Amino acid sequence: MNRINHAILGLTALLLAQGAQAQHIPKKMYIKVAGGYFFSVSPGQFPDVGPYPPRDIRNNVNPASGAVTEVFEKVLTGSYGEGVRGGISIGYNFNKNVAIEGTFNYYHSKNNLMTRNVSVFEGLNKDAARIESDGHVNAIDFAPSLVLSPGYEKFNPYVRFGFVVPLWGRLFIETEAMRMSRPAGLPLPAGAMVRTDISRKEEIKPNPTIGFQGAMGFNYNVSRRIDVFAEAEYRNVPVRSKSKEVTEYNETNKVVNLQSGQELSQLPGRSIGDLSTAERETRYVTVLDEGSNTPTGTSGSKTIYKHDNAPANDLKSYINIGGLGLNAGVRIKF
Repeated sequence: MNRINHAILGLTALLLAQGAQAQHIPKKMYIKVAGGYFFSVSPGQFPDVGPYPPRDIRNNVNPASGAVTEVFEKVLTGSYGEGVRGGISIGYNFNKNVAIEGTFNYYHSKNNLMTRNVSVFEGLNKDAARIESDGHVNAIDFAPSLVLSPGYEKFNPYVRFGFVVPLWGRLFIETEAMRMSRPAGLPLPAGAMVRTDISRKEEIKPNPTIGFQGAMGFNYNVSRRIDVFAEAEYRNVPVRSKSKEVTEYNETNKVVNLQSGQELSQLPGRSIGDLSTAERETRYVTVLDEGSNTPTGTSGSKTIYKHDNAPANDLKSYINIGGLGLNAGVRIKF
């Protein structure tokens, strides 16, 4: 009888030991849901917006002679790496120390001033011309990672590193412009000028690229299946432009009194359907030469190209949508 009791007690102890050991074996699969904000760590000069460089410029214009005097100029710098990011990850634990993750992220950058050029009539304190462009990036990427940790049960620090593969992305640019002019051959009342207002939206598509990312963080166990986590992540994702398309365009022309701003009459304007192919579409290249489809002049607000019925050519531009960010979220284990 004593032998039977000892056998039962031994078997019970063995099962309890195995159960305790099993509690330290991590569950194989998990899903993470995270959100965070990224900050720019390597700001650079923004790309040109058409013929306008990344500058904040203020000019004075003599209303009688048309002479222009520059009074202020500043280079515009920044990064499209600052903004909000959200993602969902699927992970697999090989053991308590090594795991792999695959993360799908959506990113929306903050809005950046890309160019601003303001000209003011001397003595009138009225704008002679103004152009201002703002841009932001939306992107979706896939980030495979290797995760290493000491495998602690309650508070488990980790490092994570891997690649960033952009799946989709756009640089969206919105431009508002105004110009006062006296077109040659157009009879105007005394003290009147033509005010042209243009509102334009365009999208720049990127070339395929690959970036790198790394993070340091921790998981904190709150229940059998749920952890919370927080991490600091660094990303470097260089992007170069492939093509550009104007998606919205609206132009109005009005004859106005320069002093009072009163509208005297309306003149024909243009919409996106009135743009030539070269005005609407751009293909970016690394070199411009005599065979490139570049502008040859202007007629009012219309830009004339060597071949109006073919996409224009412009030099490639480069931006970086990487940065240093803080992420936090929930990890669900299966």
